[in-house]
This record gives sequence, C-alpha cells and structure tokens, in this order.
Amino acid sequence: MNIALIHYSAPPVVGGVESVLAHQAWLMAGAGHSVRILAARGEPWIKEIDFIRLPLADSLHPEILAVKHELDAGRIPPAFAILAETLAAQIRTAASQADVLIAHNVCSLNKNLVLTEALHRLYLEPGFPRLILWHHDLAWVTPRYLPELHDGSPWNLLRTDWPGAIQVVGSVLRQSELAALLGISPKRIHIIPNGMDLVDFLKLEDRTVQFLDRLDLLQAAPILLLPVRITPRKNLELALSMLACLRETFPTARMVVTGPIGAHNPANAEYFQRLLDLRHLLHLDSAAHFLAEMDDALLPDSVVADFYRLSDALFLPSREEGFGIPLLEAALSHRPIFCADLPALHELGKEFVFYFSPDGEPADVASFVIRYLQNDPVFRLAAAIRRDFNWDRIYKEKIGPLLESVLINHTVNGEGS
Repeated sequence: MNIALIHYSAPPVVGGVESVLAHQAWLMAGAGHSVRILAARGEPWIKEIDFIRLPLADSLHPEILAVKHELDAGRIPPAFAILAETLAAQIRTAASQADVLIAHNVCSLNKNLVLTEALHRLYLEPGFPRLILWHHDLAWVTPRYLPELHDGSPWNLLRTDWPGAIQVVGSVLRQSELAALLGISPKRIHIIPNGMDLVDFLKLEDRTVQFLDRLDLLQAAPILLLPVRITPRKNLELALSMLACLRETFPTARMVVTGPIGAHNPANAEYFQRLLDLRHLLHLDSAAHFLAEMDDALLPDSVVADFYRLSDALFLPSREEGFGIPLLEAALSHRPIFCADLPALHELGKEFVFYFSPDGEPADVASFVIRYLQNDPVFRLAAAIRRDFNWDRIYKEKIGPLLESVLINHTVNGEGS
C-alpha cells in the first residue's frame, strides 16, 4: 500500500503530533508499506520514508501568517484562494500514486486554513486517495481558539463531516467532542491512542530488545527480577513455586533470572536442570525465564540495568548473602524490594524493604507480594501502559487493521463510507 501522511511539520521538529506522525510512518514502513511524509518543515531521517517538502503547508510561512491574520479577524483576503490553489496543485503531485492520505490535525485546527482548503478541494476530485482525518486537537471546542473562528467557509471546514472521510481521534473525550461537533454518531469515529516507544524511552540496549522480542515481556505483569547467578544458595526453587502461586492472582506474572550458571561448582549445572524440571512441573515454561538458556555469557551491566527499568519488583530469595548489591540497584531504580530475611540484607534495606523467610511457604510469600502490588497504583498504571500503549501493539491491533479496511471497504471518493 502507498501511504502519505501530511502535517505542517515533521521530525526533527519537536512536537507531540510530529512524534506521533514519525512513529506511525516508521511502523507503516516496517509493515512493508511505501510511505511518504508531506510537510513544510522537517528533514528525511530514514531512507525507508520519503520526505516531500511543501513550503506553503507551514503554519509559520510568512504568506500563511499574513492570511491567518486576516482570517482571524473574519476577513478572507484575495491571497487565500490563490495560495490554496497553488498548494492544492503541489499536494496533488506529492500525493500522486498514494492509496491513502492521512491528514494530522490540518482539518481540525485553524493553524493553516489555506492547507485545509487546499485539501478539501482535492478531496472533491475523482481519484483522490482515501482520506483519514486524524484529529489531535479541535479548534471549535477549545476556548482559546474560538475568537479566531467565524461562521462560514473556510472556518466551517473544521466542523464539517467530510463525506467519506475516515475520522480518527485518540481518546473517548475527543470522540464525544468530535461527534457533537460534526453531528454524527460516535460509532463512526475510530479511537486509536498514541503510544510509547519503550525501547527509545527507556534507552534499552540492542541485546535487551532481543530478549524482549523472544519473551514477549511487555504483555507481562508483574515482572519480577532476579539478577543473580544460578546456584543453590540463591534459592530459586522458592521463586519458581512462589511464581506459580502468584499467577493465580496475576495470570500474566513473569520472572526473569539474568545471571548465568555459577561457574565455580560443577553441581550448579545439575541444580539448573532441577530448576528446569520444576519449572515444567509447575507449568511455568513460558513464565519463568532464565536468560542463561538464551545467552550463557555474563550479561553486561547495561543490560541488567535495562531489566531493572522494565521490571516491577526485585525478588531475592537467597539463603545466604554477604552483602546485596541488587538492593542498591533496585533502590536507585525506584523498584520495590522483596527479599529474604538475612542480616546482610537487613543492614542494607533497613525498614524500606519487604522481608520474608527463605524457608517460607510459597503461597505465603506470594500473598505478601500480591497484597503490595494490588495496592500499588504506580505498578498498576505502569503495567497497563506497558501492555496497552506500546506502539507495536497499537499498530498491530488498531492502525494496521484500519488501513486494510480503508483500502478494501472505503467507497468511491465523495460518497459515504
């Protein structure tokens, strides 16, 4: 599919809409589509996405600003029609061969009504691409914009249901506002939220990303981190049994053990095999992850630090410790700490850590963790955002299907959808 996205500006210009547009373009290109961005300001940033500069699409273009000054006062200057026709011709060429054109905010804000008018003229032409109007802001329902808006064209283009255009907003609030503004059923308006690029935001290492892709960890909650080597003194059998109990309340709970098999005792390999057998017995093959199965080398500190940022809590069931560096790391990562009641760990964690007996019943330890997590709003919100607001999932479940449905089912331009 050939897809064009249009806005006043694009990266590296910094802005919320610019960021959304960039992520959408990247995901569409990654899905195999041919993608181009039409904007006034910005630069091409990857070879997979074409950038076509349209100077008159700029909300800050001197001629556009001069026209806007007149429009804000309720006057339509002669230059308006001339600029709209010029810009329409440029868009017509730039959007040629496109199957779908996605207009971000240009049909809901009055930042550049010349662009809005140009797009509307083109939309009425036969053969114009299927049109998706992606609304982030609505001028007609925003008090600070109302003094700049007036009855009639071109201002009414921002509150008109363009026949056949697909309407998209990012929230239930915007859906209800747009439905009332256009006088249409909310059911006709798609809700597709903005997302987070967790890899970029958390600055994850490439190696970490490989683990995430293999384990599909972003759908898990809670994620318990055990940054330890695989040796009997780490008491990992308790962690496995506790996880099985924890999943009765949190079915998507996972645990990640980042360390390799202890290198100084041949019996450690046998211990690891017993852990794998127990994992299978407890039906945790897809929930308890020993990174040593995928990479038997000692992971660099940067990757371990990534897992602190990704996890929801530190779980340390050791039978003996002389110090406890993971407590320091978890504290600096602002993660709750559940650890064995050992003198060295008490010395570090003091009253700020949650302790349990390393010989405790797994169900009792799980109940302890459950009570904390169920009452922790930070965990609950973070888990929901990690699961529901990552761009890959949004594209897979929302944007991709919308593009396919628009291409297949959208009717001839100018008729209803």
